[in-house]
Amino acid sequence: MCFFRYGGEPGAMKPVKAVTLWWVLLLVSRLGATRKESLEEGSFYYGTFPLGFTWGVGSSAFQTEGAWDQDGKGPSIWDTFTHSRKGNVLGEETADVACNGYYKVQEDVALLRELHVSHYRFSLSWPRLLPTGVRADGVNKKGIQFYSDFIDALLNSNITPIVTLHHWDLPQLLQVNYGGWQNVSTANYFSDYASLCFEAFGDRVKHWVTFSDPRTMAEKGYETGHHAPGLKLHGTGLYKAAHHVIKAHAQAWHSYNNTWRSKQQGLVGISLNCDWGEPVDISNPKDIEAAERYLQFCLGWFANPIYAGDYPQVMKDHIGRKSAEQGLDMSRLPVFSLQEKSYIKGTSDFLGLGHFTTRYITERNYPSRQGPSYQNDRDLVELVDPNWPDLGSKWLHSVPWGFRRLLNFAQTQYGNPPIYVTENGASQKLHCTQLCDEWRIQYLKGYTNEMLKAIKDGANIKGYTSWSLLDKFEWERGYSDRYGFYYVDFNKKNRPRYPKASVEYYKKIITANGFPNPQESLF
Repeated sequence: MCFFRYGGEPGAMKPVKAVTLWWVLLLVSRLGATRKESLEEGSFYYGTFPLGFTWGVGSSAFQTEGAWDQDGKGPSIWDTFTHSRKGNVLGEETADVACNGYYKVQEDVALLRELHVSHYRFSLSWPRLLPTGVRADGVNKKGIQFYSDFIDALLNSNITPIVTLHHWDLPQLLQVNYGGWQNVSTANYFSDYASLCFEAFGDRVKHWVTFSDPRTMAEKGYETGHHAPGLKLHGTGLYKAAHHVIKAHAQAWHSYNNTWRSKQQGLVGISLNCDWGEPVDISNPKDIEAAERYLQFCLGWFANPIYAGDYPQVMKDHIGRKSAEQGLDMSRLPVFSLQEKSYIKGTSDFLGLGHFTTRYITERNYPSRQGPSYQNDRDLVELVDPNWPDLGSKWLHSVPWGFRRLLNFAQTQYGNPPIYVTENGASQKLHCTQLCDEWRIQYLKGYTNEMLKAIKDGANIKGYTSWSLLDKFEWERGYSDRYGFYYVDFNKKNRPRYPKASVEYYKKIITANGFPNPQESLF
């Protein structure tokens, strides 16, 4: 098999500790263990999802709302990042207007009704509710009213709101005054903000997500500088930011658990994005260890403290060893106290899981003298198979079987938690016309079918959020990548929306609750 490399530099490697039982089971399955023919890879499985399974789409505030300085909203770090005009964003685009979603609530709720979804996952803008980020400085009543009306509009259409508290748009003044997520005090401000949201909206919102994809927020914001706030604190900044985010998540969960749960009867979880890491050679223990390490440095980095009370052992071992070799007295990976471990463990009512693609993983050694970095700490290299279908974004290939494996891995690794798939989708294929998104239909078909297989395997999956409702601002990629079911014309002032072909396909899956009829030509 031929591979293309995806980032990183090759070298030699040192073996690490034994891997989990999950990989042993995978090895047995790959080498010929009997499985039901209908559930094997490459075959299509006809069946329906459990009764009550919830289907939805998602978005985030900064990517869609616009109205960046309207009705009392304060600036976010992404406003500052995009306004700097330093080549931070492709085409020097901003999200000042984005999809104009702040002014098109009723239109977008109508689109959700048209899709027949049962839930909508969206985020609140922290600086729209608390302009400085600090509750004691004052609450923006117009922001409270906006989201309250939006939630009511969803509920009036029988659409369940799944609300994310923080999707990367930190109030700028928290960055300026405290260093953002480099400072543990930001966790306290987040807890205050979360409490405000529980108080204002918790009578109607029963599904809360504290953070969306905090790994990318930490890595691209504080390691590579590709995202706001644009810092390059190699091998240190991202671990410190993540440490404080995990504490902030735990504080918010405890706040809800202690004060609001008995009255509101809701759920609080976190959304973690992770690609699947498949060993290049399943018979090579070093490749298996590298694939395990890939997953632990991605998913386990946040999930392990929440479900087991501490960082994955392989992260502590690798980062600790490399830190010592670099002459440091302490590991670059922060340490939780015994009290903190106990406080953080168990702070999730469900696991939100985002997933887009898969990588083949093989071991590589990066000498410590190359200096601190997240990439070097992992001692691995990512590869892609050139035969995998290529989608619009360079990093995204369609590999549906990896989704099933990730879901089963999470189910086994974290004690069978309720799982909500919080992000999964495909971007625009550049050579296709705007509304004829056949590749998205194929992606959706493959990935939802592998999710159904994972449920048949025993994974406790409660719902699925396809990403995303609209084409929107895609961070450093500007408006070049389009993930939406609805095409948005960003060249027109009122940002009109047009349904793509995938709208009708997703509606059919939702209406049938899966794939019940082998004779149905669409399936």
